[in-house]
Amino acid sequence: MAEDTIPHLRVLIANEKRERLELLAQVVAGLGHEVIAREIYVREVGAVTARERPDVALVGLGLHSEHALDLITEIVREASCPVIALLSAKDPAYVHEAAKRGVFAYIIEGGPEELQSAIDITLQRFAEYHSLQGAFGRRATIEQAKGILMNRYAVDAERAFEMLRDHSRHNGHKLVDIAQAIVDSHLLLLPPAPAPQPPAASGPGI
Repeated sequence: MAEDTIPHLRVLIANEKRERLELLAQVVAGLGHEVIAREIYVREVGAVTARERPDVALVGLGLHSEHALDLITEIVREASCPVIALLSAKDPAYVHEAAKRGVFAYIIEGGPEELQSAIDITLQRFAEYHSLQGAFGRRATIEQAKGILMNRYAVDAERAFEMLRDHSRHNGHKLVDIAQAIVDSHLLLLPPAPAPQPPAASGPGI
């Protein structure tokens, strides 16, 4: 990839080992990116992630796998970016556990070019994933709105979709926005859920 085509990224890096943290920071900066945070402590990394809102987070495996996994957990909880696990060698058990914690990809550490390529691929897959998730969400909203119209007007699914489409064309709004408005208004009209009743008092034990 040509140097002038590499996007400038804001990168959070985390590692239990400070010397590895500093080395990775030098590599990331050498690629033309900004290191916005360097974290070692699990108790602090979540707040830093929420405050800095990085484009990508890199978590290295330090002395203890559980520490790295806890770093991943805290970052994933706060981040709207992919979290990438960095390993010095293959470790299927760790990768499996990291995936359960929400890591988006893992990289076997290599040179700067390999790191940049891995980041590029991960960011592309992350964008595609969110686009796909958005498509599924839009489809689910439309299906939910169709169900509401079918129930309210006693029509079939095809007629319900025609009603959505006609309303969208007439008002100049996107189909999914019309569907979302129907779902939202339907939820507002639902009666409140009854409050749970306290358990009946039992008699004295025998």
